[in-house]
Amino acid sequence: MTADAPATANTANAPVVRPRRPLDLDKLFAARLYAARARPYLATALFALHTVESRSVPTMAVDRHWRCYVSPGFVDRTPEEELAAVWVHEVSHLLRDHHGRSDRFAREHDAAGPGERLRMNIAADCEINDDAFGDGLVRPEGAVVPEMLSLRDGEPMEDYLRQFRLGPCTQDLAWLDCGSGADGLEREWEWGPDGAHGLSVQERDAVRFRVAEGITARPGSVPMGWRRWAEEAFHPPQPWRELLGGAVRSATSGAGAGDDYTYGRPSRRSVGLPGVVLPSLRRKPPRVTVIIDTSGSVSDAELGSALLEVAAICRAVGGRRDLITVVPCDAAATIAHTLCRDEGIPLVGGGGTDLRTGFAKALRAQPRPDVVVVLTDGQTSWPSSRPSCRTVVGLFPRQVPRSWIENDPDYVPDTPPEWARVVVIDQASAAR
Repeated sequence: MTADAPATANTANAPVVRPRRPLDLDKLFAARLYAARARPYLATALFALHTVESRSVPTMAVDRHWRCYVSPGFVDRTPEEELAAVWVHEVSHLLRDHHGRSDRFAREHDAAGPGERLRMNIAADCEINDDAFGDGLVRPEGAVVPEMLSLRDGEPMEDYLRQFRLGPCTQDLAWLDCGSGADGLEREWEWGPDGAHGLSVQERDAVRFRVAEGITARPGSVPMGWRRWAEEAFHPPQPWRELLGGAVRSATSGAGAGDDYTYGRPSRRSVGLPGVVLPSLRRKPPRVTVIIDTSGSVSDAELGSALLEVAAICRAVGGRRDLITVVPCDAAATIAHTLCRDEGIPLVGGGGTDLRTGFAKALRAQPRPDVVVVLTDGQTSWPSSRPSCRTVVGLFPRQVPRSWIENDPDYVPDTPPEWARVVVIDQASAAR
C-alpha cells in the first residue's frame, strides 16, 4: 500500500482527459427526417448522402462524391431545427453542381488559391440561402445571405462572384468551409474519389433527376430558385455556339470525292505499295450561304449576334471569306453579299418575314452553296421541299409566340422543318 502512494499522488496531479463523445447519429438523423418533411422534394437527395464523422470540419461539409462530413461538437450544440436547415443547405450545394460551376469559373477567370475558393463558397451560399429558410426551416446561426454583402436576392453564384471581393465585409466568414462539394477544392480530410460510399456520376444524375421530378410535380410550394433549377435540370442550357459550329462542320464534311490531289496527306493505299507514296484527294472548301432574318420581329441585339455567327462560320471554313455569302431577308431577298468586300454587310429590312425568298436567292447562286445557314427567330414560312444542300437553322428563342399578321391575332409560326438541323441560340451566353 505504501509503495502505491506516490503513484496515487501523481495520478491526482495529472490533467483530466475527457473521452471524446461520439457523433450523435440519433439527433443527426432525426434532423434529416425533419428536413425531408419540411422539403419533401429534396428527400431523395437528403437520404442519398453518406454521413462521415469528422472533427476537421467546423460544422457540416460535403464532397463532390456525395459524402457529408459532420462535426460531433457541432451536432451536440446545435438545435435539431437548425441542423435540419444545415442538411438542406449542404445537399443544395451538390444538387446545384456548385463544385463543377466553381471549377469552370476558376478556369475561365484564372481564379486559383484558397482565397478565391472561399469567395466561391460564399457566393454559392448566397445563391442557396436567399430563399432556403422559412416554411418550416429556421435560419441557422451564421448563415450567409446576400444582404450581408449588400447584394440582391435571386441571383446565381456566378453573378454574385462578379459583385464582391474579400475584405472587411467578409473577414468574419474565414471559418466557412462547406467542402469540395461547394467550391471544387479537395480537402485533406476528404476521402477522395476512391473512398467508400461515393456515388457514381450516373447515380448523382439520377438523384438530380428525381429531385427535379418532385419539384415540377408541386411547383406551387417550391421557391422560385428551385423551380428555375428544375427547369434547367430537364432542359439544360446548350453550348449553342459549339453546336452551331459542329452542325456546320457536319454539313460540310459529308462523303464525296475531292477535286484535287495533294501529297500533304498521303493516301492510305500507300500502305499496300511499299516504297511508293500516293497522293490523297483534297476536298474543296465548302461554300456557305448565311440567310439572316432582318424582319421587324428580330431585335438589334439578335442582328448583332447574327453577325458574330457569320464571323464564327468564316473561321469554321478556314477563314476563306470569299466562300461565305450573306443574304439579308425579310419578306424579300434582293442582294447577296460576299464577305470578301471591304465594307460591312448592310442588314436591310424591317418588314414582314418570308425566308422562302432567301432560300430561293441562295439556291440560284452560281456556284451553288454546299451549306445554307439560317439565323432567324422562326417567325416565318419555310420551303415546302428539302433544299439540294444541307441546312442549319440558328433559332433565336421566343418565350411567347408573337403574331406578325394583323388580320390573324391567333397566328402561330411554323416550326423549322425536320430536314433542317436546328440549334437554339442563347443570347445571354453570347453577351458574356
